[in-house]
Amino acid sequence: MTILVTGGRGAIARAVTAGLIAAGHDVRVASREPSALPSAVGYDPADPAPALADISQVFLYSDPSTAPAFAAAAEAAGVKQVVLLSSLSSLDGPEDPHAKTEQVIADGSYATTCLEPGAFMSNTRHWAHQVRAIGQIRLPYLDAEEAPIHEQDIADAAIRVLLDGPGNGHDGRGYPLTGPESMTRRHQIGLITATTGVPIEAVDLSPEEARGELRMRDEGQRETLMAYWKSRVGSPQRIEPGVELLTGHTGRTFTTWLTDNPGLF
Repeated sequence: MTILVTGGRGAIARAVTAGLIAAGHDVRVASREPSALPSAVGYDPADPAPALADISQVFLYSDPSTAPAFAAAAEAAGVKQVVLLSSLSSLDGPEDPHAKTEQVIADGSYATTCLEPGAFMSNTRHWAHQVRAIGQIRLPYLDAEEAPIHEQDIADAAIRVLLDGPGNGHDGRGYPLTGPESMTRRHQIGLITATTGVPIEAVDLSPEEARGELRMRDEGQRETLMAYWKSRVGSPQRIEPGVELLTGHTGRTFTTWLTDNPGLF
């Protein structure tokens, strides 16, 4: 049977696809923009039934607005297992959007496993344009702590669950995932310089300065993000064992991520 990987253009989906193919599995890659990805099929989140035809397992990106349509289509298609890429924020309570998605997907008769990563190391890509333009990274709450995770570790976890298949101890489980080290963003910036040799000035913006510089369509989302960063100052991130439990190896370090992405800064 065939495994469907949604969000096919994303870094995690690409790594999941490569790992499954290397293991000898038939993979159908789906994307909302299939023309941008050779061999991908179209994926309409509002009507996923065509992409799910003859599919046994699915790697699914979390989306609370379209989760009911997916769950109904997966039931009708006879899908046996869904591995949902959720978020560590789902543990904050039932009103979190990722928690709501988990609940909808988990209500199906197929086996469900939720991967719950925290911050991605790849989020630092958003800093690169500042570094190239002005030699600075300008952010509020530079001493906020997180344990960012390498996207390949998330992919490795998903691959393991999919290769094990339904009925092999992952059904109904959620796996919180973090990187191997809690660190401030100030420390991350220092590691970028140490690894790449690019000098960077870290500028700790005040909240008001950040509101003027962080341009987001949704001001409420920006305020939620800033409140989260504020709450993380002086509060080391708990290191979760999910990566090692699922893959047998410790999580990749931020220095490894930087060497895996040369020339970014």
